[in-house]
Amino acid sequence: MTYVEGFVVAVPTANKEAYRKHAADAAPLFREFGASRMVEAWGDDVPDGKVNDFKGAVQAKPDETVVFSWFEYPDKATRDAATQKMMSDPRMEQMGGEMPFDGKRMIFAGFDTIVDQGAGGAMGYLDGYVVPVPEGNKEAYRALAQKMSAVFIDSGATRVVEAWGDDVPDGKVTDYARAAHKKDDENIVYSWVEWPSKEARTKGWEKMMADERMKPDGSDTPFDGTRMIYGGFAPIVEA
Repeated sequence: MTYVEGFVVAVPTANKEAYRKHAADAAPLFREFGASRMVEAWGDDVPDGKVNDFKGAVQAKPDETVVFSWFEYPDKATRDAATQKMMSDPRMEQMGGEMPFDGKRMIFAGFDTIVDQGAGGAMGYLDGYVVPVPEGNKEAYRALAQKMSAVFIDSGATRVVEAWGDDVPDGKVTDYARAAHKKDDENIVYSWVEWPSKEARTKGWEKMMADERMKPDGSDTPFDGTRMIYGGFAPIVEA
């Protein structure tokens, strides 16, 4: 099953084109290393949260924009092999010295896909999420995500992916654990919903809010929704 390496980055808003070019120029290299897909998405509708949010996750400054991005690999072994190649390739060292953002505040981790619904296709917009989930609720979360993915697809989304934390390192400045206010018995879920366009996303959410399947059914939510991080993003690189 697809293995995901998920990133959240704070980029100076003025560096948008420099960041896009930097990512686009790097895409062939990551494909060479084994990545099957690479997406970089620029923050468009990234709200402030009461407890936490994407901006706080990467300590974004007022003049910075949050980027939500990921690599997809056929499996974890391919991702691990790619990581080893990156560590020894001089081209990666050169790229590291030319980053148009503060790499110390970039958060990243490896995730196992637990839900992957929809055929995908042309993507013009996406919703991105980071969610803290109790380890013991993994199956309950997967079942809820499976149910929700059907609603998303029926409402116009083209793909829904939910990925369970597998290799989630601690960071020196920030990381996924701090971003989601993770507790000791919790794990991190990294997920996204792909839409053909922002307009389709807006109409899709309106349709979802009227869907009977969205109404509470009396069961407990298997995670703390007050600490769920979410936002809308526009793809600037897809390779």
